[in-house]
Amino acid sequence: MASGMTIKDGPSELRMFMGRARALFAGALLLTLILVARMLYLQVLQHEHHQTRSEENRMQMVPVPPVRGLIFDRHGSLLAENRPIFNLALIRERIEDLDGLIDALIAVTPISAAEIEDFHDRLKRARRPFEPVVLKFALSDEEVAALAVNRHRFLGAEISVEIVRHYPYGALAAHAIGSVRRITKQDLDGLDRASYSGTNFIGKRGIERFYESALHGEVGTQWVETDAFGRVRRTLDVSPTVVGQNLRLHLDIGLQAVADAALGDRRGAVVAIDPRSGGVLALVSKPSYDPNVFVTGIDAKRYAALLGSRDKPLVNRAINGQYAPGSTIKPILGLAGLTHGVVDWEEEIIDRGSFRLPGQSRLYRDWNWTPDNPGGQGIVNLNRAIYRSSNIYFYTLGTRLQADQLAGFIRQFGYGEAISVDIDGAAAGLVPDPAWKRDAKGEPWYPGDNINIGIGQGDLLVTPLQAATAAAILASRGKRLRPRLLLAGDASLPDDDLPPLSAVVGPTPDDWERMVAAMEDVVHRGNMGYQQNGTAWYHIGQDIDYRMAGKSGTAQVVEIKQGQAYDEDELDEYNRKHAWFIAFAPTDAPAIAVSVLVENGGGGSSVAAPVVRKVLDAYLSKAAVSEPQLAIR
Repeated sequence: MASGMTIKDGPSELRMFMGRARALFAGALLLTLILVARMLYLQVLQHEHHQTRSEENRMQMVPVPPVRGLIFDRHGSLLAENRPIFNLALIRERIEDLDGLIDALIAVTPISAAEIEDFHDRLKRARRPFEPVVLKFALSDEEVAALAVNRHRFLGAEISVEIVRHYPYGALAAHAIGSVRRITKQDLDGLDRASYSGTNFIGKRGIERFYESALHGEVGTQWVETDAFGRVRRTLDVSPTVVGQNLRLHLDIGLQAVADAALGDRRGAVVAIDPRSGGVLALVSKPSYDPNVFVTGIDAKRYAALLGSRDKPLVNRAINGQYAPGSTIKPILGLAGLTHGVVDWEEEIIDRGSFRLPGQSRLYRDWNWTPDNPGGQGIVNLNRAIYRSSNIYFYTLGTRLQADQLAGFIRQFGYGEAISVDIDGAAAGLVPDPAWKRDAKGEPWYPGDNINIGIGQGDLLVTPLQAATAAAILASRGKRLRPRLLLAGDASLPDDDLPPLSAVVGPTPDDWERMVAAMEDVVHRGNMGYQQNGTAWYHIGQDIDYRMAGKSGTAQVVEIKQGQAYDEDELDEYNRKHAWFIAFAPTDAPAIAVSVLVENGGGGSSVAAPVVRKVLDAYLSKAAVSEPQLAIR
């Protein structure tokens, strides 16, 4: 045998091979048994659990937003409706180069930087795979056509349809109806997310906000089957939505248009109320704005222009503008004097055009005072003090009443608090008293404060809505009411949560009738010489075929120094006097009460009274026509 040769040991190698084979077989068998056991566990013992999870992965619940309820005026004219719009939406999962696609789309349809930024914000929010995200809202017909022609170039882009709010009368009814806006992140924090799943809009102003829960409806659901990529393949089950409730308002859009046209291009407000029900027939604030531009989103430049305008078109002057009422407060002050026994109808004083408190040098002047002519109304009693609007009479009356008597009586007419039922955001105004002045200004109450309130100046502030409410209370001879917009519908007024209003306490039935007669003289007493005519007769009292009771008012904006006369030409327009007029008609059976404020308009009788006359003429001319009955649809 050669040196170094290895002899092969066959039996030993065979034993080694068989050992390894058996070990490998045992391992494979063990693994197989484990897999079989696991399969039995999953398929038998855990079958129901994993079948349920599989179904959940395969089926998804998709929310279906409800159709918002409609809003009608008292005669059935549609004030708020729903319309479809076309949006440009992107499906992120189908797009390789998102920025490149957006650049390509910009070449076909304008897309602003703000729209792109908003799109990326929406993209970051929780969404289903392959769910379209809107890039540009409210495409024009031309944009839809351009995108359709180039559709083959834009993989992952599609045109989607969305139902949105539309206001047919635009700016005419914006401040009366309010508007919806897109739901923001801040809105979501205060909402029931389940109730608003799939909903993009919420009422933000006016009636739309106040009756949001009724108008919104109830969300529905769809169970859909999806594939492994999350794409919807078919709809399996549907739980229908509940359509929002429709509303019919007291508002008369025809009268609203008359009031708007009568006010013209001037800043101001017109409010008309039915004194029998408290229903608001017209609520105009000018300048106004088109609420439709806010529904789908307004660009920053346009919004900044509205927000920064000196004319403040976004402010609802009718319910939020707070102004000194001027002489429109005088009928209420006269009734206060009668109630507290400090004056009667027969007492006369001499109005020489100016008034001084004992021991003081400050001169309180009548409205017709000038440096060359003290003016004055001569011998006046309460009746003449109303129709000639004698400041001197009411200076005197103001000093006879205690401050708390003044404030308490004025508040009975709806001043100093928001008493409306469903007019969202109405301001309370201000009826000052000694406690308020001490807390707000750290000052005592002075006799001069009474004098200022006597002619509706000083710290006394009211809104046009409150002035119309006061006119309605005068019209009803002391019956207090709450202004309201809802006339009928599936929603209900929240009256149950409001305390009942008692009648005005104090004046006798004769006092009411004589005060109404004095206010009639403001309009109808004429052809008796200048010093005998009512202050509004020349401007609106001629050729009138019904009886109207009214009161003019001129509210000073800036103080005029002692010894100086008011010179409109020397003042900036926004510092000129405000013009007021309140009225109701017919006086024997009042059907409508109106207040008009013209900001910086000048004289109440010459500027505001003609607006009132046009509103009353329009409404009373069709009073004999039966009101159409609207079936809420």
